[in-house]
Amino acid sequence: MFEKKIGGRAILLAGKPGTGKTAIAMGLAQELGEDTPFTTISGSEVFSLEMSKTEALTQAFRRSIGVRILEETEVIEGEVVEIQIDTAVTAAEKSGGASGSSSKGGFEKTGRLTLCTTEMETVYDLGTKMIEALTKEKVTAGDVITIDKASGKISKLGRSFSRSRDYDAMGAQTRFVQCPEGELQKRKEIVHTVSLHEIDVINSRQQGFLALFAGDTGEIKSEVRDQIDAKVAEWREEGRATIVPGVLFIDEVHMLDIECFSFLNRALESDMAPVLVIATNRGISKIRGTEYKS
Repeated sequence: MFEKKIGGRAILLAGKPGTGKTAIAMGLAQELGEDTPFTTISGSEVFSLEMSKTEALTQAFRRSIGVRILEETEVIEGEVVEIQIDTAVTAAEKSGGASGSSSKGGFEKTGRLTLCTTEMETVYDLGTKMIEALTKEKVTAGDVITIDKASGKISKLGRSFSRSRDYDAMGAQTRFVQCPEGELQKRKEIVHTVSLHEIDVINSRQQGFLALFAGDTGEIKSEVRDQIDAKVAEWREEGRATIVPGVLFIDEVHMLDIECFSFLNRALESDMAPVLVIATNRGISKIRGTEYKS
């Protein structure tokens, strides 16, 4: 599989219940990498009243094909030197001090964040949302963090090596990293891995991204899939995306009929086809709807 010599082929696992057929398929997906999509379905799931057999198999196939998208974004990366937060009470006292009266409530939290690299140090003003984000991530002085300028998302990379001798209570999972070098603001490449099916759902529903949480995706038009395939092919040519073929595991494969096997045979000819692993606990049995034995 690593040598890309198994494209367009399937693996049949036959054995009694509990002999580890599913475990082999899961181990296969883990060995191929962290981002490798792994989809498991049962043969009986294909025969649903909500969608056609070919649609159910198409969705399973596209769930098993990942798209690794490369994106460049501007981030602020540095070690936290100090976090100063002015609470609502302090802000009220400051504003009321000049007039001699103290007002209560209605004041937003403000603060300052001091970040540094090996070459520079800068102080940033903080608003309420950024203070909440820092509190949620439990960021303290000595942490190395990144802030996405576009979304404002804060990610904690770990503790700075300069704080490794501090007497703070730290767990075994505490990760130490070097203090960033160069400027605080820099461009970074971020990698997102999504499945083709997720892109299909987002582009075929009015609610977009929220459709992923609705559960019932229904049938997706072939025109939508064609447009997405063309767009992904364009990204691949530009070097902005790569395809990650995953593993599709179909259990109880003896439940499928001749139409399903014909569809699977055609789908495996695609250059983006995942590794298909089918399993059954039967020996030689008739293919559903025919007199053929296999």
